[in-house]
Amino acid sequence: MDCGAISPSVIESELFGHERGSFTGAERQHKGYFERAHEGTLFLDEITEMPLELQMKLLRVLETSDVLRVGADKAIKVDVRIIAATNRRLEDALAAGKLREDLLYRLNVFPIPLPPLRERGDDVERLAEHFLGELNSASASTKTFTAAGLERIRRHSWPGNLRELKNAIHHDFILADRTLGLEALLPAGKGAPTSLMMTVGTPLLEAERQLILATIDEYAGDKKKTASALGITVSSLSTRLNEYQGG
Repeated sequence: MDCGAISPSVIESELFGHERGSFTGAERQHKGYFERAHEGTLFLDEITEMPLELQMKLLRVLETSDVLRVGADKAIKVDVRIIAATNRRLEDALAAGKLREDLLYRLNVFPIPLPPLRERGDDVERLAEHFLGELNSASASTKTFTAAGLERIRRHSWPGNLRELKNAIHHDFILADRTLGLEALLPAGKGAPTSLMMTVGTPLLEAERQLILATIDEYAGDKKKTASALGITVSSLSTRLNEYQGG
């Protein structure tokens, strides 16, 4: 249940259900999310967007395991595992009055902090390939990333996390004939880094790959300038670039 996508006027009914005739338009009995999730798991997304009054009622259900449909006079016992999520910092949500402190304590039994995409290592590349695969399947195409495109994906900070990644790939997918270079993330020669950081212990072949791709970005794709800066021949550079692109 996306707590931010449901109108405050109907969210209580959606969560706890309602009886027929309990309000105008209630033409039949309705089982809420809690009843439908009995002996299962209910995921409450964007919990800080839930009205404070309903947060109090939610807390009562969590404490008693009793759900009272709107318009009913008898509670229903439920057994539900709750997972709640928010994109707000919890202390900020409390300070802004978006989250009740007592509800936070009740929900915060087993916190699972999710790091931003930029801190998840190789996950960003796997997710990019996944999103591209979905687009290829939907369009019966076989588009791929260029080596420089994958490098841009690895180096981008992704302040918008998964949504930004997915939209960036979709944007390039629409424009690309065969390959996606993600130039909009880090235009070649415009803002490309003049230094490169890598972890101690990086395999030499991987370090070489990163250095070559970063340098050709720096020189806006000019192979002659790139080869000269790296101290190798243009032929050697072309061979390596072809290897990075899978031939």
